Amino acid sequence: MKIGYDYYDAPIGKIFVVVSENGVCKVELFEEEWNKYIKQKPNLTINKELCKEVITQIDEYFQGERKEFNLKLDINSTRFRENVWKALVNIPYGKTQSYQQIAEAIGNRKAVRAVGQANKANQLPLIIPCHRVIGKDKNLVGFAGNNTPVKKWLLQHEGYYEFK
Repeated sequence: MKIGYDYYDAPIGKIFVVVSENGVCKVELFEEEWNKYIKQKPNLTINKELCKEVITQIDEYFQGERKEFNLKLDINSTRFRENVWKALVNIPYGKTQSYQQIAEAIGNRKAVRAVGQANKANQLPLIIPCHRVIGKDKNLVGFAGNNTPVKKWLLQHEGYYEFK
């Protein structure tokens, strides 16, 4: 199976994407995390053609021309995480929901912490917009460790300003 990567120079820094012939497998927003990932995948090579559509749609997002991604995904996880990710995709551009609201949306209102873990396990940030999930008190919490400035930038880019 063909698989390759490319990167996009975004206003928030380099964004790396990994794409197989089945769809996008990984989006990495943080170069230090990418460096760890690529060390574990020494045979992964640049393939601009394979990644072209993903890079194009990411560029359109940062240009303000795209509010939803329309890409084939090549990810597998637990049913619970996949349900959480489907709920995240349903959060409209420029809007947010709390971890509690996502737990309720998937029919498991007590699963707030598990929703947070599913967000953390999301391999496709931007495409599956985990940055749109905030604390119920509107605090920016839990984005790739403590990278909340990037979360804030993405939300402001989408026109959201109601967080603390």
